[in-house]
Amino acid sequence: MALPKILDDALDALVVPGFSRIGYLVRAGQFAPLDHNALTGKTIVITGPTSGLGRAAAHQLAAMGADLVLVGRSAEKLERTKSELVRDSETQKFRTVIADMGDLDAVRIASQEILGLTSSLHVLIHNAGALLKERSVTAQGFETTIATHVLGPHQMTTDLLPLLKSSAGRVITVSSGGMYAASLPNVSLDESPEMTPAYYDGTRQYAIAKRIQVTLNEMWAIREPQVSFAAMHPGWADTPGVQESLPAFRLLTKPLLRSAEQGADTICWLASRGTADDSGKFWCDRAIRSIHRLPRTRKSDTPEVREALLQWCDLRITR
Repeated sequence: MALPKILDDALDALVVPGFSRIGYLVRAGQFAPLDHNALTGKTIVITGPTSGLGRAAAHQLAAMGADLVLVGRSAEKLERTKSELVRDSETQKFRTVIADMGDLDAVRIASQEILGLTSSLHVLIHNAGALLKERSVTAQGFETTIATHVLGPHQMTTDLLPLLKSSAGRVITVSSGGMYAASLPNVSLDESPEMTPAYYDGTRQYAIAKRIQVTLNEMWAIREPQVSFAAMHPGWADTPGVQESLPAFRLLTKPLLRSAEQGADTICWLASRGTADDSGKFWCDRAIRSIHRLPRTRKSDTPEVREALLQWCDLRITR
């Protein structure tokens, strides 16, 4: 029996119960168990698989039978994660590709390596990311948060489209509930997605990047109807990223935080779904959610602003 919509909507609207462990536990009582054979024979690429949500998702996807390509910055951490997956699944269906998702040259090289590793790609999961306290730039001169969360995934999706199309594949972007606080930057009015050194705030920059991810998810769905696109947010999960970047928030909310496995549940559920007429939607706890909560963010989200933002991204990658 499905959770009554009025209760689900109330949890979501109140934020704290909806985003916390409470919301997950209430909703999860209605979830069907993930099918451990659902991904047998399916190839999945996942970025950022060595800790937090990505690691939890990788373990669950492996348990569901997936052939995984693990993309990360550290060869040592990738090999450790791969060894864990081999140990737990007793199979050898896991490969690793080294790439920093904020370095567009490295992303292009990684994409070519992936194209050489497999002739099919059923799911691409963009999970890699970080919340930075201080501003930094990549080798190409882009602000690191925007490069890692927006431009790198935009490049990799573009590069891997041929495989995704041939498999009627799916792209899943792991966003954040923090994006609800951010408006879309109007690049046609010189509102750059990249915050300047003088006004830099890592938390705000992260929220802007996460807002852009959700918007691009909808635009990709229109641009490429042969591929299914989904964005999701995991609620508040107790991950190494939260522990390192938001220690005060974690101190206040620790009893309410979800486990990484609970936060990753919707990622794995989306990966295992068949073709559905819901490309471009935004999800949390296996249900479609609104992408706006505040009037000011809704006001900033116009077709003209969206198109200018998409062009801004396209011009900064290699097509």
